[in-house]
Amino acid sequence: MIPIKNIESPLVSVEWLNNNADASNLIVLDATINKVINDSSIRIPKARFFDIKQKFSDVSAPFPSTLPTKEQFQKEAKAIEINADSIIVVYDDKGIYSSARVWWLFKTFGFKNVAVLDGGLPEWQNQNFEVEIYKNETYTQGNFEADYHPRLMTDFEGIKAFSNNSEALIIDARSENRFKCLVDEPRAGLRRGTIPNSINLPYTSLLNGCKLKTKVELSILFNNLVKDKPNVVFSCGSGITACVLALAATLCNFNNLIVYDGSWTEYGSLTDN
Repeated sequence: MIPIKNIESPLVSVEWLNNNADASNLIVLDATINKVINDSSIRIPKARFFDIKQKFSDVSAPFPSTLPTKEQFQKEAKAIEINADSIIVVYDDKGIYSSARVWWLFKTFGFKNVAVLDGGLPEWQNQNFEVEIYKNETYTQGNFEADYHPRLMTDFEGIKAFSNNSEALIIDARSENRFKCLVDEPRAGLRRGTIPNSINLPYTSLLNGCKLKTKVELSILFNNLVKDKPNVVFSCGSGITACVLALAATLCNFNNLIVYDGSWTEYGSLTDN
């Protein structure tokens, strides 16, 4: 099949992927976190495993899922044969969870033709599309060249500045009970708490089952929160589900979106209250 020139939306349906599966420049990435690949692991046909935790995070950092360097991201992307003209579709086994993080990582490192698969592997299987068992495969070296866009991510010093800036809005994607400090954090030893001046929008509230809600529904949610704020910063537990909010806001045509990479794991560890 002839190559796809570009991808028009940050979100594509399983029907779109099935119809374009033979495009010569299409690359499907499985972004499932902590996936163990063995002789019974299933995938969407020809999917390549994108190892967020080990290969596409800075494993020397004190906090999980930390943004890798431009050099590391480029090296690992080339190793799975990502090319400048690739069209990338990312999915995970929950629906929309870690796949949004991978989409945001590619954006952060200057790659535009990437989209999240709406509903992920669950929706693919719901529609009875073909799956296959993982195979041992080797890839030729890709030619992708990373171009880091630092404004898409912020760090501890940045989030403190945003927290004290009335022009910025910080939205926390954690559950309501975690945001309100009613339950312990899942990370052992991490205190309960919230970033000052942040508000809560659980990422699960953006979903209908395993798929994102409609653009109309999402726009209502974000319009009620964002109003006229020129900068919107997304946080969560460790920088994963914050990207689900970033994906939904992008679909609703919001700009100046930023993800707090360390999220509550970092902020809660580096502050006392």
